[in-house]
Amino acid sequence: MPEIKWDIRRGVGIYRAVFDARLKSWITTGKIKAGEVLIWRSGFSGWRKPEELEELQPYFKRWERSLLRKIRRKRKRLIGHGGLGDKEIKDILIIDDEKDICTLLSDVLTQDGYNVTTANTKREGIACIKKQPPHLVFLDLKLPDGNGLKILSKIKKINPKTRVNIISAYGDEEKREEAKRQGVYAFIDKPFTEETILDSVK
Repeated sequence: MPEIKWDIRRGVGIYRAVFDARLKSWITTGKIKAGEVLIWRSGFSGWRKPEELEELQPYFKRWERSLLRKIRRKRKRLIGHGGLGDKEIKDILIIDDEKDICTLLSDVLTQDGYNVTTANTKREGIACIKKQPPHLVFLDLKLPDGNGLKILSKIKKINPKTRVNIISAYGDEEKREEAKRQGVYAFIDKPFTEETILDSVK
């Protein structure tokens, strides 16, 4: 079954077509806020506001909850440190061959204040780590040029302090145990939620 495409119009005559997952990601991460755009797809009678559609309303609510969480965390840091202070994790690298996953993760983490870089292959990921070692890597197990588990030792060799969280749709018990032995901090199953990703960073 083909994925749904939406036309998004911002302003007069400015629009682009995006897949369903991308539209929902933009709403969830605040790139599209209520009242900012109009949308259209086959079956609609003209352009509509996305916040008026029942199927999209949960994604606006998720964005609102995310804002509330950030405000609460900011208040806690102000109370606890007398100022905003620095996060232990700042720079994050995502290595995943699915570009939509990279975009979704990047949007969620950037919105929460992290510096995010993405790579779609093992080779690109290692090059990014050599150029500027991140504090944390989100690593997919199934990459087009190799098994994600096999590059863990390379990551640790380049920078032993870099932490690694595995994200995978193929998380059997054997892989989990191997990842744990190699020092992986978290093993996250696909599909995942925004909360799962942010919690794994903390």
